Order: sequence, then C-alpha cells, then structure tokens
Amino acid sequence: MVDIFDRLKEARGPLGQYQQKAEGYFMFPQLEGEIKPRMKFLGKEVLTWSLNNYLGLANHPEVRKVDADAAKEFGMAYPMGARMMSGETKYHRELEDRLAKFVKRESAYLLNYGYQGMVSIIDTLATRKDVIVYDSESHACIMDGIFLHKAKGGKSYVYPHNDIERCEKMLKFATKTAKENGGGILVITEGVFGMAGDLGNLPEIVKLKEKYNFRILLDDAHGFGTMGKTGAGTDEHFGLQKEVDIYFATFAKAMAGIGAFVASDEVIVDALKYNMRSQIFAKSLPMPMVIGALKRLDMLQNQPEHKEKLWKIANALQKGLKDNGFDIGKTQSAVTPVYFSGSVPEGTNVVVDLRENHNIFCSVVVYPVIPKDLLMLRIIPTAAHTLEDVNETIEVFKKIKKNLEAGVYNTKEMQSMKVE
Repeated sequence: MVDIFDRLKEARGPLGQYQQKAEGYFMFPQLEGEIKPRMKFLGKEVLTWSLNNYLGLANHPEVRKVDADAAKEFGMAYPMGARMMSGETKYHRELEDRLAKFVKRESAYLLNYGYQGMVSIIDTLATRKDVIVYDSESHACIMDGIFLHKAKGGKSYVYPHNDIERCEKMLKFATKTAKENGGGILVITEGVFGMAGDLGNLPEIVKLKEKYNFRILLDDAHGFGTMGKTGAGTDEHFGLQKEVDIYFATFAKAMAGIGAFVASDEVIVDALKYNMRSQIFAKSLPMPMVIGALKRLDMLQNQPEHKEKLWKIANALQKGLKDNGFDIGKTQSAVTPVYFSGSVPEGTNVVVDLRENHNIFCSVVVYPVIPKDLLMLRIIPTAAHTLEDVNETIEVFKKIKKNLEAGVYNTKEMQSMKVE
C-alpha cells in the first residue's frame, strides 16, 4: 500500500516532469495586456499567435461594451443556482433559440463549459449497452467521456485518424457488439482537429450510414464561427447539417467567451437537458456571459467581415509558409501547424529564440503529442492580425529553419527557463 500523496510527489506525469524547468515560460506563461496580436510577455512586447480569438472579438469595442454593461446591470452572480432549480432566464432561452436556428437544428442547450459539457453529453447519450466508435486524435474531453463510458461497462472502438477504411472495420465490430448487447452505436469525430487543423472526414463517415446504423456526434469547437458559408460550422462547410445528428461547439474560441452548446432534434436535447448531471448539478451560466454571447452571435451572423478577415490572414500565412518551403501538413482550417525535424530540447530552444530574440510568441508541440524527432510550431491566425504580422513572422521562421538545419538548437537537455 502507498500513500497517494507520496506517489504524486514522485510521479509528476508527462507534463509535470518538466515543471522545474518550464513553469512560467513554456507552461503557464503570463501574457499581459489587452487581448490582441501585440501583448506583453515577461515585460517585452511579443507578436502573439497562440490565442484562439479567431474572429478578433475578444477585444472588439462593441463586445467590451456589452460585457461591461451586462456585468454592471446583473453582476457576476445572477442567476443563482442550477437552471433546473432557480437559474433559468429568458436570455438563456433566447440564446439557445438563436443558436439552434443558426446551426439549423430544432433545439439547443447551453453548457457551462465545453470540456465538462462534452464529457457529460457522452455519458448521457451512451449507456453500458451502447458502443462508441471514435477518431484516434479526439480531444481530451472526448477521451474522458469515453473513459467514463468504459467505467460503466460500455465498449468502444478507435480508428486511426481520418482512416475511413479502418473506421468501417470498427463499425463492423461495433455492430456485432451492439446487437449482442441490445444497444446502439455513437460515432464521434471533430469538425476541425485543433492541433493539426485538418477536418474530420464527415462526407465519408456520413456515407457509412448507408451501410450501418449509427448516430454522429460532432465536436466543432474550432469550426464554429470559422467554417461554412455563414460560419455555422464544419458540417455547414460540407453541406451535411441534416446528416450530423448532434452538433456541439464552444464559446471559448470564435466567440471569445466561456460556455458551450449542444444542438439536435428537440426530443434529444430534452433528454440531454433532463439527464446531464454536469448541468443539473451546476450553477447556471452567469448573465454577463449570456448577454455577451448574444452580442457575439449577432456579430458572427451580421458582420461577415470578421470571418473574411480571418481567412485573408490565414490564407496569406499558409501560402507564404508553403511558398518558402515550410511543411504545414494537411490543414484545411485557420489552424496553421509548421513542422520541423528536431528533438524536445531543440523545440524548447526554438521557442526561447522566438520569444527572446525575435519577439514572437507561439506554441510548440513535441513528443508524445506528435511522433519523436518531430517539432510543430502551432500558429493561430485571427482577424485581428495584419498582413504585416504575417510577413514579419514568415521572415523570422526562415531564420529559425536555417538555424535548425545548421544544428544551432541542438542540445541534449532542455534548458531551464523557469520563472520564479
């Protein structure tokens, strides 16, 4: 028998093992100032490419005013209690109705947080008799929902990322298991995969409905507001809104806020509303966030220039990188990964060079998230960026690439950059 605290002191985990060298710099960095492309990091101005503020709404004066006015009128506490008990308002209902119409569903239900909401959606949809089939690169919130499903005795099958042939193979296994259990099948994928920027292969997954009986749950956290003709998401982009059974998106990215929603047929949303423990036993979304979300949704729907500017910047960035010989993978969205060969210590040295000598702040992704000896610098363009920001960044990346090829960043150990 061991003391739990003793184990935690020793086993720091895949991220915690770097705490003594990384905290405050690589992990838990403090970006200061208003949310915009130029912010302060450790007292220096940096060009920031790490924020999911896709439409540039976080610091938009119209949004800031509505947020401030709502906070002044209602405070942060109202409404008190869970919605089922005492936290319901006409504004919550109005936001749900407008979201449902926007994504072309019968009904929608607000959620306090995206991560928490997805876990609870999966828990509510799938009983132990049901089977889940999911993409291998699913977000952590999906994985936690599946772990909870397994804890109840449920079965799940994973297929390699966007591999439709293997997806079908897993559906065959799932069909056999579901028939034996007297259950159903839930297929979960993402609209935009937030790390590499590629899209879930919705058209091919939907085609499999002709051969197999299953429902689709789409996590479109990065697609809502950025994809599709009107910004209604990745299923709109593919023209498959009727075929995607349950649509989920958050407010934490294009909407630059807190919260999320799930949309589907009215009877399904009602079932979720009356059974999702994460919402039944949690305080209602605070009024300033609800009023603020109504304003953001209004801008998303009626001011298309924000999405147009996002794509102007994203297209210029991605074209410039490709024209200069950079590998940006298979991205089909605004998310822009830049791949290099290199080790974990080299990756951290690249970040230090970018931040200290070139005043560029972006995130680095290394093993085990991606294969060994591969580095990924993840760039998130927004409508608030300019073409000058794009050109500046590409010029810096050209220098970084030369340094990597010359072995400038090649060290055996990660340098300590811990901020005390």
